[in-house]
Amino acid sequence: MPLKVFDGPPPVIAALHLPDFARSRHRSMNWLQDYVLTNARIFAEAGVPWVKLQDQTRTSDRAAPDTLSIMASLGRLLRQEFPELGLGIIIEAHDPTAALAVAHAVNADFVRLKVFVGGAMTADGPRNGLSAAATAYRSSIGRPDIAILADVHDRTARPLSDETQPFAAQWAAKSGADGLIITGSSFADTKQRIDAVREKAPALPILIGGGVTESNVREALAYSDGLIVSSALMRKGADPDDLAQWDSDLCRRFMDAARR
Repeated sequence: MPLKVFDGPPPVIAALHLPDFARSRHRSMNWLQDYVLTNARIFAEAGVPWVKLQDQTRTSDRAAPDTLSIMASLGRLLRQEFPELGLGIIIEAHDPTAALAVAHAVNADFVRLKVFVGGAMTADGPRNGLSAAATAYRSSIGRPDIAILADVHDRTARPLSDETQPFAAQWAAKSGADGLIITGSSFADTKQRIDAVREKAPALPILIGGGVTESNVREALAYSDGLIVSSALMRKGADPDDLAQWDSDLCRRFMDAARR
């Protein structure tokens, strides 16, 4: 089955970060809905074709029930108001089914899973690969059309074993990932890592997970099969209470550069 995220030009995906729900109990659902719509509109009007709705609710285990319900509600709203945008889901909790369940409910096109194979030490403790449980659950709900984008050695964590990144990429390819996300400590480092990974997993699309800016986006798109961007497009010094956290001018310039 063709995957929508790769059925066209290399996807440019803007990550729409949500507040940590556990630390933001004072935020009403009306506020969260306005927040999502305000920033999704900024992306859409700038010509960004894809949005990844990103939960940031930290937990030591599975996603909380309210995280799932809020994410599904906000994702459905985004789908209804901006049907032209491709949509992805990421859940902060180390939960093999959470992102897929939300994606199923809102008819999203992809999920991002940060520890798909192997093991990693994260800020919240050790995490083991989610591939077996995630792919089994996706099969059980009959949604092979929801692409799994898997980070390989995510830069915010450290591997618990000594396999190389290209070897881990082979694991991910064999374990059911539809695309790989590679992010180095710098843009130059990212390119070197992509070169090494392509030798071992040449069949899978590779996306850049961070470090892309207006100045290097053209090179990034030439070097990869897509990219994820967020902080480079955010308003500098924006108050946390402001609904608009992304800069409309930066987003337009970024997409102008990408299209050039």
